[in-house]
Amino acid sequence: MKILISDKLQEEGIKIFQDNGFDVVRNFTITNDELKKEIGEYDGIVVRSRTKLTAEVLENAKNLKVIGRAGVGLDNVDQEKAAELNIEVLNTPEAPSVSVAELALGLMFTLARHISNADRTMHIGEWNKSQYLGYTLKGKKLGLVGFGNIAKELAKRALALGMSVGVYSRFSKGPKAIEEAKQIGCNIYSSVDELLQDAQVISLHLPATPKTENIINESRLKLMKENVIIINTARGKLIDDMALLKALKNKEIGGAALDVYKEEPLKEKELWEFEGNLILTPHIGSQTKETQVQAAVMIAEKMSNFLKK
Repeated sequence: MKILISDKLQEEGIKIFQDNGFDVVRNFTITNDELKKEIGEYDGIVVRSRTKLTAEVLENAKNLKVIGRAGVGLDNVDQEKAAELNIEVLNTPEAPSVSVAELALGLMFTLARHISNADRTMHIGEWNKSQYLGYTLKGKKLGLVGFGNIAKELAKRALALGMSVGVYSRFSKGPKAIEEAKQIGCNIYSSVDELLQDAQVISLHLPATPKTENIINESRLKLMKENVIIINTARGKLIDDMALLKALKNKEIGGAALDVYKEEPLKEKELWEFEGNLILTPHIGSQTKETQVQAAVMIAEKMSNFLKK
């Protein structure tokens, strides 16, 4: 059986495919037009986020049995078309849980203490100590919108800091998630609006769906506390960017940190030109050596087990 790896995958994962007797083809720069012509040759394909497995591409996947996404989100895979063609879709939601939670925590510290702005002004010779009065996270309420693997890891770390943690979870795993949240000491909220009104730090942990798109919009931003900080390491579609920017410019919220965007690479100049308390990172949540290897190994094992059956 032939496996195409169309986005960079660590050698630890490739070795698992080879040890299981699969013919592995690496093509990390293949275009969608090229993929349309070639995908029919393969029994499995491994992607990250660069490759877009659209319905048009999958129409040509006559022999494809499984798609492996080395990562969490499946936005770049037409899952309906895959299901129609009886192609299994696998991913590795477990792999980046700790690394993304650690990034979210780092962004919380950076916003609360103005670390990014303080560093930038020091590098141009300014000493603006009095401008950077921040606040301690201990005693503050973290609001988690969604409670999947990443949110769970973040909650544990926030509780260890002495924060209280509130959760609204109807958009994610439902009753099971709520029970897990209660067990580690989180408070459960019955509505997202109630949570947004109460929290001093908000972190988003939802998939991108029609129901969750722009869940943070102008009306919900107005519900929040004046100095609230917002973290989004989940999906860019969860936030109305222009409404967020307006709230930042008007100092209606204390700050925001975004690692994900509606379009990547980021195209909205208004965001990157804003010099207030807004941190932008280029989707680096899972960009640690450990996580990349873990995702590669996990997807290779899952796909190998599926194909051997």
